[in-house]
Amino acid sequence: MAACCRDILQYETDKTIQIQSTNFGAIKWVFHVIVFSYVSFALVSDKLYQRKESVISSVHTKVKGVAEVKEEIIENGKKKVVPSIFDTADYTFPLQGNSFFVMTNFLKTEDQKQGLCAEYPTRRTLCYSDKSCKKGWMDPQSKGIQTGRCIVYKGNQKTCEVYAWCPTEAPEEAPRPALLNSAKNFTVFIKNNIDFPGHNYTTRNILPDFNKTCIFHKTKDPLCPIFRLGDIFQETGDNFSEVAIQGGIMGIEIYWDCNLDRWFHHCRPQYRFRRLDDKITNETLHPGYNFRYAKYYKENNVEKRTLIKVFGIRFDILVFGTGGKFDIIPLIVYIGSTLSYFGLATVFIDFLINAYSSACCRSFIYPCCKCCEGCRVNEYYNRKKCEVIMEPKRTLKYVSFVDESHIRMVDEQLLGRSLQDVNGRKVPRPLMDFTDLSRLPLSPPVPPPIPGQPEEMQLLKEVVTPTSNSPNWCKCGNCLPSQLPKNRQCIEELCCRKEAGACITTSALFRELVLSRRALQLLLLYQEPLLALDEDSANRRLRHCAYRCYATWRFGSQDLADFAILPSCCRWRIRNEFPKSEGQYSGFKSPCWLDRAEQP
Repeated sequence: MAACCRDILQYETDKTIQIQSTNFGAIKWVFHVIVFSYVSFALVSDKLYQRKESVISSVHTKVKGVAEVKEEIIENGKKKVVPSIFDTADYTFPLQGNSFFVMTNFLKTEDQKQGLCAEYPTRRTLCYSDKSCKKGWMDPQSKGIQTGRCIVYKGNQKTCEVYAWCPTEAPEEAPRPALLNSAKNFTVFIKNNIDFPGHNYTTRNILPDFNKTCIFHKTKDPLCPIFRLGDIFQETGDNFSEVAIQGGIMGIEIYWDCNLDRWFHHCRPQYRFRRLDDKITNETLHPGYNFRYAKYYKENNVEKRTLIKVFGIRFDILVFGTGGKFDIIPLIVYIGSTLSYFGLATVFIDFLINAYSSACCRSFIYPCCKCCEGCRVNEYYNRKKCEVIMEPKRTLKYVSFVDESHIRMVDEQLLGRSLQDVNGRKVPRPLMDFTDLSRLPLSPPVPPPIPGQPEEMQLLKEVVTPTSNSPNWCKCGNCLPSQLPKNRQCIEELCCRKEAGACITTSALFRELVLSRRALQLLLLYQEPLLALDEDSANRRLRHCAYRCYATWRFGSQDLADFAILPSCCRWRIRNEFPKSEGQYSGFKSPCWLDRAEQP
C-alpha cells in the first residue's frame, strides 16, 4: 500500500537538451516572435478574451410610397388606357417571418365566375372529339374539372370543356416595362430590436437622434434604418427595373458585432444586401418570384372575382451577430491553447537536425557525396538527442571482442554453434557518460601510445602459452570449457578476441579496473555506504562487482551491459581471483527485470 501511494504521489517532468548554437537560437526566437505577434493580434482583433453570445432579435417593417399604373382596358370594342393609383395597401402583402413583399408587376383576368367554358388551348387540352376528353378528370395543371365534351375555343381550335372560373386564365408574358417600375422609389423602414440575455443587454437599430427624413447611404448615413428599394439593388450591382418585370428575392442582412465592455463599448448595426434568387435562370425554368390572388365581389347576385398574377420582390431580413464581454475563462483557455504554437520552433529545428543527419547518412552510403560541416554538427546533435534502444528480449545477447571497435548483437534463438563463431549484427559502441562517476572506480595512468598499434593492444604485452585444456574456439589460450548443460554450452563459448592474440586478462588495465580488490570495495561502499562485507559474502559480492565493472568498461552502456556475455577467459580469471567455496557456478541469466537471478 505504501509503495502504491509513493507511485501516485510522485511528479514526472521532461528532460530537455540545450544546444548552444547561435543559428538554432536565432531560429527559435524568430519563431517565437512571429507566434507571439500572431497570438497577440488575434487576441485583440477577434476579441478572444470575451465570452460570446448570439443575438436574439425581432423585426418590424413599414413600406411607403405611391405609384401610378396605366392599364389598358377594352370598352365598347376599343382599347382605353385608364390610370390608377397603387398605395401601400395595394402593393404590399403580409408574410410570415422577417420578410415583406412588394408588388412590381401583375396580370389580370377580370369578370371570372364559376361555370362551363373551354379551357385555354395547350398541348394537353387540345381535342378533336369527345373521346379525347375524360369526364371528371382533374389535371393539376388544368384550370378545372373536365365534363367530357370537346368544344370550340376560338376559330378551328377545340379544347376540352371544364367546370371552372370562366373565362380561364390565359398564359401571358409579364408586361415590359414593369407596371410598378416606380417602386424603386419606395422606402422601407426597418425596426430591429435585439437582446443578449446572457449579458443582460438590449438595444435597437433606431438611435435616440434618429432623423425620420434620412435615407440609408453606405458612407454618408450608414446607420439610417430607412432604405430606398432602388438603392438596395444598386448596392448589389443589379438593375431594379429588370428585376421588377419577373420579380426576385433580395436579402437585407443586419449584422451586430457588439463589444459590451465598458471601456470599449460599441454596439451598432451594419447593413449589407445580397441577391438570393437565381438571377441567371433560363426563361423556361420559371425565373423570378410570383403568385396569384383574387379580389371577390358580387354583381347581380352572382359571385365574381378578378384573378391577379402578381410579380414582385420578396425582401428577407436576416439578423445575425454576437455580443462579447470580458471573461477570464475564455482568456485562460485561449492562452492555454496557443502555448502549443511556440513548439513550432522545436518541431522545425528538430526537422533540420534530422534532415541534415539523414543527409550525412546518405553521404556515407554514397562516397561521392561529401558531407558538409553543418551536416556533421547536426548529426552530432542528433546522436545526443536520440537514443536508439533494442527491444529487451530474453534471448538478446551482446558480445565485445578486444580486437574490434564495435559490439556485436546476437539472438540466442539463432545460435546453432559456438557464440564465438556467430557474426551477429554490428552495433556502434556507445560513448561513455563520464558524468556518472560511480562507473569510474579508478583511473589508472595510461602509458604513452606506441605509433602504429591500436591503443588497447598496447596494454596486452604479456604473451601466454595456450593451456592443454583450451577449447578449439579459444583465440587467447586462457578460455576453459563451459560447466553448463550441453544444450546451453554454446552461450558461454566466447573468447575475448576474434582473432588469435594476447588475452585481455593479461593487461594492466584489466587488473586495475576489474581485479583490484581495493577498487571494487570502494565501488561497493560508494553504492551502499553501510554495506557489511563479511567473510562469507565478500567474494560473491566482489565477484559480481567485477563482472559489472568489466561489462560497463567493455560495453559502455548499462543497457547493453545487462545483456552482455563475458568472455570465458575473463569470467574464469575473475572466478579464480574471487572464488566460490562450492566451486560450481550457474552461468549467465537474463536481467532481473526479465525474471532474472543475480549475475553470477
